[in-house]
Amino acid sequence: MQVDVIITVGTPATRAAKNASNTISVVFSRIADPVQLGFVKSLARPGGNLTGVSVISADLDAKRLEVLVEAVSGIKRVGVFWDPTFPPHALRLPEVERAARLLNIELQRSPVQRADELESALNSVVDQRGQALIVLSSSLFTGQLKRVTEIAIRHNLPTVFERREFAEAGGLISYGPNYSEMYRRAAVYVDRILKGAKPSDLPVEQPTKLELVLNVKTATVLGLQIPPTLLVRADEVIE
Repeated sequence: MQVDVIITVGTPATRAAKNASNTISVVFSRIADPVQLGFVKSLARPGGNLTGVSVISADLDAKRLEVLVEAVSGIKRVGVFWDPTFPPHALRLPEVERAARLLNIELQRSPVQRADELESALNSVVDQRGQALIVLSSSLFTGQLKRVTEIAIRHNLPTVFERREFAEAGGLISYGPNYSEMYRRAAVYVDRILKGAKPSDLPVEQPTKLELVLNVKTATVLGLQIPPTLLVRADEVIE
């Protein structure tokens, strides 16, 4: 169709656009690590026909674990849901494990590749005496967000996620970028490219607005008392 710009959301769509053309400008959003994934040469100088907004997930995964430990005192074993078929998770998992070691947390890997594996994965966390759950963001888990949160509550497991939709659906905590703001920033890139800028000259942007959402209603169901020091830092408290 000889379009001027392709806008992509997430890794699979960005990979497809990159493979389809090395001349059409591509503006991506919600990419965990565009350098390690091979989309750009560096954040400062992308170098090719792709640029956009990164979610810096690896750095934030450690922070999510810290917030979880602060919210649920005394936890020592935490399960992590990840998808072995989703490339960003392979990059992020070592960062989560590194953060767990610093916090003296035993991390229990629970790989999930299909929606019908969610129940058995949760059972595995419980069988290993897991006390909480961190879920790495992907289309698989986002598509099953209500089911993930419901199963976790049924097993009495506090949860932490990247996207606020999970906290709104019953997860205990979410901490991550404001996606609406990221999409608006991506639109700025499109505007600049349509006015003559080259993607290779537009640095990849990292999110400037991060949100902490706490679901006190879920905390009550789980029998937890969220520390007041954490509540005052929250951008939103769901009651």
